[in-house]
Amino acid sequence: MRLGLLCVGRLKAGPERDLYARYAQRIEAMRHLGLAGLDLQEIDESRARDAGERKLQEGAALLAGLPQGAVLAAFDARGRNATSADFAAFLASERDRGAKSLWFAVGGAEGLDAAVRERARAAFSFGAMTLPHQLARILAAEQIYRAMTILSGHPYHRG
Repeated sequence: MRLGLLCVGRLKAGPERDLYARYAQRIEAMRHLGLAGLDLQEIDESRARDAGERKLQEGAALLAGLPQGAVLAAFDARGRNATSADFAAFLASERDRGAKSLWFAVGGAEGLDAAVRERARAAFSFGAMTLPHQLARILAAEQIYRAMTILSGHPYHRG
């Protein structure tokens, strides 16, 4: 099952991009689990003045960027507060169901539009604190890597 992130905004060169790339490389190296890579599709932030309109436009762009036939999940403040083991079980269940690809949406500064949340098979939260969406992307990559290590029995996760 191919993995991907659909993200609002673009990471500029610097430590955030480097850290994301490190996790993406680690994920790519663990192909033996039936989980492949971590594709990245960055969506431009909306320039609309109204916050609701920005969220609506970004949500439409995220859904338009979702590859045909892909399962969608989301990282959203209103999502499920799952453990890393629960998240790993979700990845494994989607893989075992025969999904060809699983993409995770990460919204912009205004969050995810309701249409994206409704389309998502599952939504996961990083907690109640507000995070920059660029940092949420890195946390998503780390949790995907962590889930893969849990599924492989690798000692990275000590939970």
